[in-house]
Amino acid sequence: MAANRRLALMIDGDNAEAKLLPQVLAEVSRYGIMTIRRVYGDWTTTQLKGWKEILHTYALKPEQQFSYTTGKNSTDSALIIDAMDIIYTAGVDGICIVSSDSDYTRLATRIREKNLFVMGIGRKLTPRSFVNACDIFVYTENLPPVTEDEETPPSKSKSKSKTGDGKQRSLKQLFLTAFDSVVQEDGWAHLGGLGSSLRQLDPGFDPRTYGHKLLSQLVEATPYFETRKQSKGIYVRLKQNGKS
Repeated sequence: MAANRRLALMIDGDNAEAKLLPQVLAEVSRYGIMTIRRVYGDWTTTQLKGWKEILHTYALKPEQQFSYTTGKNSTDSALIIDAMDIIYTAGVDGICIVSSDSDYTRLATRIREKNLFVMGIGRKLTPRSFVNACDIFVYTENLPPVTEDEETPPSKSKSKSKTGDGKQRSLKQLFLTAFDSVVQEDGWAHLGGLGSSLRQLDPGFDPRTYGHKLLSQLVEATPYFETRKQSKGIYVRLKQNGKS
């Protein structure tokens, strides 16, 4: 059920870090398919500059909410109202709220009362009331660390002139982020799960882009994975120096 669960990803842009978005997407993809992706905030301010730089890259829909009163977070209200609309009209199976704000506690409780899955992602300082109101809450401190490449999104000019080495570094980071989201306790991940996670992170991912017809062939050609075949399919894990 989890793999087919339809989720709405709702991000409080005033209360979440843009640089962690790749890790957030990978984490949420473990629990379902994100059919709705929205970021809320006042886009007329410079505070959301980091989010503006990655909106189109990750197909996020910006939702404008003006700050009419100083000291009041109107973003919370806008997100909560939209979440209630989504619950009743969008046909989703759950909602993921990315924020560390306790104001979403009642919303999380309401989602659960509708027998829907509710997930939260925020910092460890998130009030316990919000954490306990969710079915699952993930602390951002427990997400894989942000790499230097992820902190600085490439400009269009850099993308056009990207070298072969740069392309391979991007592929490696994509693989590692996807792998971290599906790896099992024994250190192995099913190839099918890895493929699903890769496409969640990058819908344009295709092994043929890298000269291989199948994902299994591409994985076997990388220097950071090893594979094993079992009756239930192919499994992969990181080599000991896979993250070096």
